[in-house]
Amino acid sequence: MPLRLFQSSGDLIADRRFEFARDLQLKGDLPAAADLLEQTLELAPNFTSAWFTLGEIREELGERDKAIAAFRKARESDPDDQHGAGLHLIRLGDEQLSEMPKAYVQALFDQYAPHFEDALVNDLEYRAPSLIFKAVVAARVAARKPALFKQAIDLGCGTGLAAAAFAKQVDHFAGIDLSSGMIKEARATGLYAELEVADMIDGLRGKPNASANLMVAADAFVYLSDLAPVLTEARRVLAAGGVLAFTLETHDGSGIILGEGLRYAHAAEYVRSALIRAGLKLLTLQTASPRIENNEPVRGLVVVAEKT
Repeated sequence: MPLRLFQSSGDLIADRRFEFARDLQLKGDLPAAADLLEQTLELAPNFTSAWFTLGEIREELGERDKAIAAFRKARESDPDDQHGAGLHLIRLGDEQLSEMPKAYVQALFDQYAPHFEDALVNDLEYRAPSLIFKAVVAARVAARKPALFKQAIDLGCGTGLAAAAFAKQVDHFAGIDLSSGMIKEARATGLYAELEVADMIDGLRGKPNASANLMVAADAFVYLSDLAPVLTEARRVLAAGGVLAFTLETHDGSGIILGEGLRYAHAAEYVRSALIRAGLKLLTLQTASPRIENNEPVRGLVVVAEKT
């Protein structure tokens, strides 16, 4: 992500010291940055951004217990956890796997929205929408059905890249995203007949039964741990013969893990089981990389399912 969340302490001196500490962090002088942050927190004990940054530095220095303590303080000072301190506590083994705080996802993408497409497409070689499009077309051809859809829903629509991929195949596109910043960017494309600022699951709960013929989620389910709620709602909203297509990140083990990029990775067998439990028929499950990260392809899955 090109930007990071900053919440002012309300103390100009503390904020300035935080800026100096961040500069030291970026220059690689982690011990000095940590010392300065400790001094900053003496001035502003509830300075969430300082606690969170101190946790990052302690983690990078290999000081696990101190990192855990700092991340706990970050969350205590901001119960909504907009920085995502709880995710770091999961990664450090201090807490069990749980869903991401909605405030974290919202803040993350509100900041990211103006730079989203440039960063993903040009820097990270993002291709989740095209992977989904090709998989859906291939599945429809195999079933001898047209890849044309009257009503489609784009879950976690972002700036509209998935709608752009399916623009010629869909008559009416609805988009749902938790980030108002993303919705603003999506509205500017003119690709959507309707847009809603909402959590994916809550957004689907407001849709009538059997009202969609296609549902896509390009790199959106990586922000969900348990897929059961969204798959259950997707099946309800899909009409008979309707298609659900999405990408995920994956791993070699079983179940679900929180990866280094603070996105969930779902094992292929978990996905198969989750679809069966939701009453959806699996049509396609292929390995494919949706993006590059740290100069390496991110391991992923492309999934197409159908409501029979």
